[in-house]
Amino acid sequence: MTSITPFLWFDNNVPEAVAFYKSVFPNAKVETVSDFMAVFELEGQRFNALNGGPQYKFNEAVSFFISVETQAEVDYFWDRLIADGGEESRCGWLKDKFGLSWQVIPSALGRYLGDSDRSKANRVMQAMMQMRKIVIADLDRAYAG
Repeated sequence: MTSITPFLWFDNNVPEAVAFYKSVFPNAKVETVSDFMAVFELEGQRFNALNGGPQYKFNEAVSFFISVETQAEVDYFWDRLIADGGEESRCGWLKDKFGLSWQVIPSALGRYLGDSDRSKANRVMQAMMQMRKIVIADLDRAYAG
């Protein structure tokens, strides 16, 4: 059966990266990890990783989308992924300490942006554009008008 698995190129820190992601994601599984490569799973998504060296860096052209329901989940993933050198971006995007981009997005955002009442959806879009970490209560207020 055909499958597609993200293959991540790290700068000689695969064991550290795998340990970090295992500490962040409650449903992480590590199949194999060595100084050269790793195979691991985060929340059911399989990843391969290689210690390729400094030639290539991650950038925002590829990100991993974490769909959550509650503000507590937003806060949990946001705080852990920016820890120890990660950086916040805008609209729910961040980079972890390895430079990998993530989006931590509550399902409410998609629901609100998809509303057939375009004035409500536009207010939510404007609110989101002002945020770094998504704050569901602020989305709720914008939606309500």
